[in-house]
Amino acid sequence: MAEPSGQTDTNLVEPVGSDELNSWKRGFTPQAEIWNGRLAMIGLSVGLAVVLLVRVFSGS
Repeated sequence: MAEPSGQTDTNLVEPVGSDELNSWKRGFTPQAEIWNGRLAMIGLSVGLAVVLLVRVFSGS
């Protein structure tokens, strides 16, 4: 899709500070997506660590 002349994507993007990105906001917001990804990675890491520890200490 062609953009209107004189308007680029850099005009639409506003930089935000780290305190804004780390704020806990509810709903479909970029902050919620960031926290969702962080918590998903923590869950995957804990799950893999539990599986590894069970296999190591189960003796089989």
